[in-house]
Amino acid sequence: MHQNIYQGTGLGARGPRHQRGASLVLMAISLVVLFGFGALALDGANLYVARNELQNAADAAALAGARVLYVDDGSMVNAGANQVAYDTAVSNNSQGTAVEVASVERGHWSFTTQTFTANPSLEPVDLFDVSTAELDMNLDFINAIEVVTERRATPVQAFFGFVLGFTDYTVSARSVAYIGFAGSLRPEDVDQPIGLCKQALTSGGEYDCSVGRFIPSSQSNQTMSETGGWSSFCQEGACQGGTNTSELRPLVCADGNPNEMTFGEPLATLGGQSQATFNDLYDCWVEETGQQGLWNMTLPVIDCPDGNVGPCNDLVGAVNVNIAWIVDQANNIDADAPYQMELPPEDSDGESPGTWSNDSDDGIERWDDFVETFNIRKPDGTLATWDDDPQERGWKQKTIYFLPDCSFSEPIGQTGGENFGVLAQIPVLVD
Repeated sequence: MHQNIYQGTGLGARGPRHQRGASLVLMAISLVVLFGFGALALDGANLYVARNELQNAADAAALAGARVLYVDDGSMVNAGANQVAYDTAVSNNSQGTAVEVASVERGHWSFTTQTFTANPSLEPVDLFDVSTAELDMNLDFINAIEVVTERRATPVQAFFGFVLGFTDYTVSARSVAYIGFAGSLRPEDVDQPIGLCKQALTSGGEYDCSVGRFIPSSQSNQTMSETGGWSSFCQEGACQGGTNTSELRPLVCADGNPNEMTFGEPLATLGGQSQATFNDLYDCWVEETGQQGLWNMTLPVIDCPDGNVGPCNDLVGAVNVNIAWIVDQANNIDADAPYQMELPPEDSDGESPGTWSNDSDDGIERWDDFVETFNIRKPDGTLATWDDDPQERGWKQKTIYFLPDCSFSEPIGQTGGENFGVLAQIPVLVD
């Protein structure tokens, strides 16, 4: 019996010694795991901070470069845009260390393919007679800047990563900023209280700058109501009451829209006539041009899907146009049809090629020559020439005749509108 007890005690004495050895191994493994988790937690948090700072620098740089992607008048790509982006990036720090720039490139962003394609070209792409979808796939249309920032020469320090074999970490970030077409419009971005229907500016989905149109005197004829109308620039409660003469008159030949206007939101509009407002615009036109020059201005573009203007229409963009002629209610065609007018630019350089003139005593002859020369058309697409039928006649009382401007325009507003030939000034991040 004693022997059995002794043997049992001997077996019991060997067990704890073996367990102590196993515990040391487990503890060593646990410490390695804990160091690993520490490395993941502390080093991961450190990397997250560094990566965010690099991303902020890349975002700021891309936006700064894209904002000056085109020269002031929009006529060509700005060769200095890359340098602006670079300078903005390196002015930022990551954990007290200056941000490094891996690359800055101009190029084209496509929403269809969700890709950026580098293209160093400085040549502008014609925005006219082309659809937004076609521009989206045109790699020569420079509309974006890509910036890549990094920490390579000064990598992010590892705290516990050495346990896993890391002494430091290389980190990078990428950003693409895109310049589209004027959408949200800041105060004073547009000039007169007139909204032009996008349906009068496009043909087959393409913005057509070569065809003039006119804003008719009323909406009595449904086929003549889809070119444009008055707008107070007001968006708050726009559809509740439209606009009226007392709101419109102070805006004629003033400072433009007093408040920011937002893309996709309705504008208060008036499709009928406001005689006092029209008289003010007519007087201003005579003073500005002497009835011999084109009156250039930027106007909001509104959506008129049913062919009607008012009491509210959605804002979809901005367009640069020339008012070519205005017919007042008292004008007589023989006495008041135009005799001469500067010609619009033939290309995008903005220079007029000369002057049109016709000294005939016959007002109808002068008018028909004028509208054929300037390609001014009625909403149905036919030339706005004289007709014995008053309903078909192109010469109409209380009517504004306008020509979309085929020259490049100064970028305005924030990216978000449709293509009516005016680029935005404020870019957005897309990638």
